[in-house]
Amino acid sequence: MNSWRKLQVLVIGYNRDTCTERAAELAYRVGRAVATRGAVLVSGGLGGVMEAASKGAVEAGGLVLGIIPQKDMKEANPYCNVVVATGMGHLRNFLNVYSSDGVIVVGGGAGTLTELAAAYIEGKPIVAVMGSGGVADEFANRYLDERKSVMIRSAETPEEAVDLLMSLIREKPPQG
Repeated sequence: MNSWRKLQVLVIGYNRDTCTERAAELAYRVGRAVATRGAVLVSGGLGGVMEAASKGAVEAGGLVLGIIPQKDMKEANPYCNVVVATGMGHLRNFLNVYSSDGVIVVGGGAGTLTELAAAYIEGKPIVAVMGSGGVADEFANRYLDERKSVMIRSAETPEEAVDLLMSLIREKPPQG
């Protein structure tokens, strides 16, 4: 990684329709922690966990990249500083993963699981925030398959999740 490039942390989880108050509060804290540690927050740019994390990052003075599934940038949540409108639907989940150095999971359902699987396949470090529900709690401290390529680590707090992810990113050997 170039020394001038900031770390890019993808936050994934519940969408607007399924996000719990607890998950939103945890995601907000993840966003704040990402920003205060000098990283760029990457998300799917819509509601729920994505919006809560984006709000936390922006309010802490951070930069938010939203990679949305729609063609119109106006569809992004209001906290995205930079928007990539893909027009790709759920295929954009792979772009989210490719545009990140590591992933933090807060709750989540089937869409989150596709991003989690993409991150696992790509060998990205992954940390789940415990107590956030859904995919995060279900897959924490596990591998997704017999290859055992990436342990999905867990953290008790959002701040611990960000610190752990950043240390995992820094110790990961460069690819390519």
